[in-house]
This record gives sequence, structure tokens and C-alpha cells, in this order.
Amino acid sequence: MQRPPIHLYLLPTVLAADTAAAVLPASLVTTIGKLDIFFVENLRTARRFISGLQLGKAIDQLTFYELNKDTPEEVTKAQLQSLTANAGILSEAGCPGVADPGAVAVKLAHSLQYKVIPLVGPSAILLALMASGMSGQSFVFHGYLPIDKALRRKAIQQMERTVLHTGQTQLFMETPFRNNQLLQTLLETCAPATLLCIATQLTAPEEQVLTRPVSHWRKAVPDLHKQPTIFLIGS
Repeated sequence: MQRPPIHLYLLPTVLAADTAAAVLPASLVTTIGKLDIFFVENLRTARRFISGLQLGKAIDQLTFYELNKDTPEEVTKAQLQSLTANAGILSEAGCPGVADPGAVAVKLAHSLQYKVIPLVGPSAILLALMASGMSGQSFVFHGYLPIDKALRRKAIQQMERTVLHTGQTQLFMETPFRNNQLLQTLLETCAPATLLCIATQLTAPEEQVLTRPVSHWRKAVPDLHKQPTIFLIGS
């Protein structure tokens, strides 16, 4: 008898603590409650998130496979091949597979002919784009810019030229404890009239999304230290 196909669910998680009830659809929480196997970017974060949903399951009875940027692909492939029941992928925050190592498992799942099912939930990238007022018809997400200041400045200059010539919105981010350094380089590099959107603490009570010319930000530099932030430049 042929076994039922394996389903791999892509499970968005919260961007900010204690916001599950406000930002996660009930159908997503129901699906999580039906799963016992999870591929997770961060084990501690995932266990805390699932426990907080109060699903009536003992957390120690669930199986967690860690899947981060250092996980060898062959390890993830072997774990997927061993599945006899449906499983889910949990990002550390937001949507799995988007600026997230979960994409590795998704690609492997397709090669194994598993059914991949993306579910609805918050994405910091899309929320920032929606709220920025910049073009949502043409945009690119660059992830993290180079740490080296000269290379970072060069990347910013290239993005600014792209905005000027094409109007394409440019999105990028930084590790929260280096946000202020990135912002300083932006303010030193970009032309005064360039529009810069700073989207901070999305979905949290402290959420703030502001689009202003660089000349404005130079006069009122925010403190973004350790605050999850998406940066956008556009027209």
C-alpha cells in the first residue's frame, strides 16, 4: 500500500514577542497543533514560540531538527528523507524561506516530491515595503550589506543609482546591534533628496515606519541599537 504524500508546511512566526494572538491566523495555529516534527532556525526560540501557543502538547514530545546557516545540507536531506509524517518549518522570526535558511529544506522537499504548503503570516520585508510608500511594482531585497565600510558605501551608492535610473525600491537590513553604524553610513553616503524609509519593531507596540528624505534624517538621527529594522531607499 502506497503511503500518503508527505506535506511540508511553511509556518510563519511572530516578529515581536507576545503578538501571536494579534498577527497569526487561527488556521496557522491549528496547523501547528497537528504537527509533531519541526525544522527550526533556532531551537530555543521555536520551543518558546510553540509553548506560548498553548496547544495542549508536551513540548518534549515534539521532534525538532535545527536548520540554520551552518547546518550541512546532507544532514537536512537525510532528516527529510526519514520523515514518515508531515512536518513544518519555523523561521526564527517571520516567514520561513524568506531571508531565512529554511529555503534549503524547501528545495530539498521539492526534489523528494513532497508537497510544500506556504501559510499566511507576518513578513517584515513585505510589511516594510507596504508601509513605505515606495514602489511595490519593482523592488529588490539585498539582505545584509557588507560589514566593511568601503564596500558598504559602494553597495549603497549602487542602490542609490538604481533608484535614480529605474525607480526600483531597494530593501536591506542589518544585525540589530549594528543598525546605528549602517544608518550613519547611509546618511554620509546618500544624496540629501534620496528617500529613506526606516521600519522598526514591526508589529510590536513600539512599531514605527517613517519615510523621509536623507536631509531630514541627518537632523533627527534615531537610535536603532538592538531594534529589528528594515531599511528602504526609493523614490
